[in-house]
Amino acid sequence: MSSVPLDQIPAPHDAATLTLVDQLVQWGRRRIEERVFRPGMRMPSIRKLALDKGVSRFTVVEAYERLVAQGYLDSRRGSGFYVRERLAAAAVMPMDRRLAPAANGEAAPEVQQPPAPPTIDVVWLLRNMLHQSTHPEKGPGLGYLPARWLDGELLAGAMRSLGRQSGTQLLGFGSPQGFLPLRQQLQTRMAEMEIGATPDQIVLVSGITQAIDLLARIYVQPGDTVIVGDPAWFQMFGRFASQGARLVGMPYTPDGPDLDALEALVETWRPKMLVINSVLQNPTGTSLTAAQAFRILRLAEQYDFIVVEDDIYGDLCPSGYPATRLASLDQLRRVIYLGSFSKTLAPNLRVGYIASAPDVAQAVADQKMLVGMTSPEINERVLFRVLTEGHYRRHVERLRARLDGVRDKAARMLERAGCKLFIAPGAGMFLWADTGVDADALTAAGHEAGFLLTPGSLFSPHQSPTTWMRFNIANCGDPALPGFLAGYLDGVARRG
Repeated sequence: MSSVPLDQIPAPHDAATLTLVDQLVQWGRRRIEERVFRPGMRMPSIRKLALDKGVSRFTVVEAYERLVAQGYLDSRRGSGFYVRERLAAAAVMPMDRRLAPAANGEAAPEVQQPPAPPTIDVVWLLRNMLHQSTHPEKGPGLGYLPARWLDGELLAGAMRSLGRQSGTQLLGFGSPQGFLPLRQQLQTRMAEMEIGATPDQIVLVSGITQAIDLLARIYVQPGDTVIVGDPAWFQMFGRFASQGARLVGMPYTPDGPDLDALEALVETWRPKMLVINSVLQNPTGTSLTAAQAFRILRLAEQYDFIVVEDDIYGDLCPSGYPATRLASLDQLRRVIYLGSFSKTLAPNLRVGYIASAPDVAQAVADQKMLVGMTSPEINERVLFRVLTEGHYRRHVERLRARLDGVRDKAARMLERAGCKLFIAPGAGMFLWADTGVDADALTAAGHEAGFLLTPGSLFSPHQSPTTWMRFNIANCGDPALPGFLAGYLDGVARRG
């Protein structure tokens, strides 16, 4: 089993104030709570863990005993330490499994079930993304840029400007459609992309996730078909599924979405909606050509479905890059356009927007009131300051330049480790790579070695097993990552 250095074990306090035993206990609890070590699974032997962590056997014994006392482990004489079935899991276990009657009428001992495979799902990834935020260099699977790349002073300056104004303007309830001056500024930004929208056609939301949630609530009924990319951004899958939608995956080629396959899908399933990244698609990095965009719009008109265009990565696309936005061709007649600033400013700023036809915008604003009244206007005012004080464009240019500076290096590292790239994109933050091994197993091994990876199975609407994996090029700089990947892939090849 690979090891994680004790100084990289996240702790609620400074690690210097914790003993080695405390740090090892926290490591064990984290691994159990995140189901790397699963109920019924045998923990690493005392000797092995002591060697892996560079501590004494006494330290490991003391840590294991504390985990027993805290209800995480069972100690089995002569066998070792095992992960205990937690009370929450036992409470939902069928009674006939816990107290099955024996032949003599007495309760039979519980039958030990074989351990389940690792539960690597969207919730697991999101939880670990938050834990990993303090060590982004260990997070090649993260979906955002490291904080050291972003400009905290840009936000701080905007907040200082806001603080110099009268505080009474911050005491209102806000507008369901969002802060009007920011919507007017977004109108100007969209006009630069040749998308015409009045402020009344723009609704501010708390990011793309809320945008998808509102649109699903308004338009998707049980049994409706929604076409998504396969692969595509995974957080939306559960939201549509909770509405009772049938998710159908549209395959991708190195040239972008497979439009022949899309035409067959819409003819068969008659979808209510198509959701697509037109620019720097997550995770493949592909972008639509003008011809592809025209064909998608023609299919949408012919088969009468809504197109939701998620342009969250648009600001990472340099001027002149070969990419076409559907909304610039359709002018918001059938296309609903989504934008956000979480990738370029800060993940927790949580300001996005929906631009659409006027009747759609009104329906979105009404639904937004029903779900959560208004979005936080303070955030919207801060973003307005950032966009209007003249520094945002230069900030984005610096981000693009930094990505350009690491993209080839990350690509070469992955190829040397044994991966094959889907494409070599000229912009954006992601590489989609075929590892040649089970990506879930590689993710579990990476987690134990201290790396947060993102398996391709999460990007499939059907969570299908795959050998593909997404890498964030901004977080691939840890010097131990190439050795881990190459060692794991080589080890699987030799065993195979």
